Amino acid sequence: MAILGRGKGKEESQNRVLDVTASMQGSLIFREPVSLRISGRFEGTLETQGELTIGEAAQVRAEITGESITVAGRVEGKIIAKRSLKLVSPAVVRGDVWTPLLEVEAGASLDGSLHMGAQASTLSTKDLAEYLEVDVRTVEQWAKDGKIPGSQEGGQWRFEKSRVDEWVATQKSS
Repeated sequence: MAILGRGKGKEESQNRVLDVTASMQGSLIFREPVSLRISGRFEGTLETQGELTIGEAAQVRAEITGESITVAGRVEGKIIAKRSLKLVSPAVVRGDVWTPLLEVEAGASLDGSLHMGAQASTLSTKDLAEYLEVDVRTVEQWAKDGKIPGSQEGGQWRFEKSRVDEWVATQKSS
């Protein structure tokens, strides 16, 4: 793993570059903007602010949440790109993707479910159950009991992903 930095103060946090070239397993969470590049193997959970690049040689098996994500390597798992997701050749993505903007270059592939536009930030009960990796009945019960933020539309529960993410964060810290 290599950490490169330049600039000072607030500018420094926006220009930090973290290049992970080793094999890693676990959770990486960045609360401040950082340019992160995964060039090796990673397995686990990855949450980042700023730019995330999965390099061509990278092999990632993870739940990834970020702002702007570019994938050139292999990713298996969930990708939640809050602003955009770009797949560049020879990217191979297998899993569920949530993003308001997707760009796929020739030679890149996506095998899984894709949730885009306004729907990318609003989840059904089934989508939320998959996202949280729990049973649908559990999500329904949490919603009925007011334990998870959601609203009913036409008899169906809908959940804003950003509010659910905040709820999950408070649950982890409890």
